[in-house]
Amino acid sequence: MSNKRRAIDGILLLDKPIGCSSNAALQRAKRFFRANKAGHTGSLDNLASGLLPVCFGEATKISGFLLNADKIYTTVCTLGITTTTGDAEGEVIETRPIEDLTPEKIETVIQSFIGEIQQVPPMYSALKHQGKPLYELARRGETVERQARNITIYAITVQAIGEETITLKVHCSKGTYIRTLVEEIGQALGCGAHVSALRRLQVGNYQEMFDFARLEAASRHGLTELDSLLVPMDTALAHLPEVILTQEDAQAIQHGQFIAMEDVPESGLVRLATYVPQQTQFLGIGHILEDGRIAPKRLINSTS
Repeated sequence: MSNKRRAIDGILLLDKPIGCSSNAALQRAKRFFRANKAGHTGSLDNLASGLLPVCFGEATKISGFLLNADKIYTTVCTLGITTTTGDAEGEVIETRPIEDLTPEKIETVIQSFIGEIQQVPPMYSALKHQGKPLYELARRGETVERQARNITIYAITVQAIGEETITLKVHCSKGTYIRTLVEEIGQALGCGAHVSALRRLQVGNYQEMFDFARLEAASRHGLTELDSLLVPMDTALAHLPEVILTQEDAQAIQHGQFIAMEDVPESGLVRLATYVPQQTQFLGIGHILEDGRIAPKRLINSTS
């Protein structure tokens, strides 16, 4: 069977396994599909598993919308122990007794984190300082000042309480570090905590996902079977209003022209499409100008 790379467009909802970096998972998925272009949308730690959307081909142009999407996680918080990384892969910094932790106290503390809060990104993160990832500096024992940023915690549900653990389900905005959230919850509980397990269940509206065993099984039946696992790239933009263009307007906007239409939103981004035989064809993203015309924002190559 040929290993020749090919142009393919779409989004794979990959179930990343534990112990695998997001980039390693991306590269493996790329080999399965023999894709010549791919990118993932938001790293998961090696310790974490779960939904990692992988964008192939033209879908990489809209990957930022998945980066900006809300996320849902489940996490196991181990109480009484804090670590250098905020998770089980780090070295133990401190151990403290777990005292007087009632379900009522846990619920009260957790509710204090609901809403818009400020969070300082951890040193063990992929954020860059002067061109270098923070985790590289952290591994050398260096610490640099990080700017606090606003995040939103929409909901936290207590799923289980053990003698030394709490299992939480967290619905949060982009940019949320679950490790930092768990550390702060542990601090508020008075005993400290770190993440001992983490799984991402949802990104935006995406929930279904396929693991590598499923990809392996599909690959035995050929590329057509594999390709059937991809979701169309415009599903990442389902939250944007759709504007259907005539073939003439579609050609105009693909040549960089602004177009005027009736019954379009007053402002913001729109999902552009046009009718082709028996279906609509996704064209990309437009934005509404102050005079009401539609300008191209991010168009895809419909010939690929």
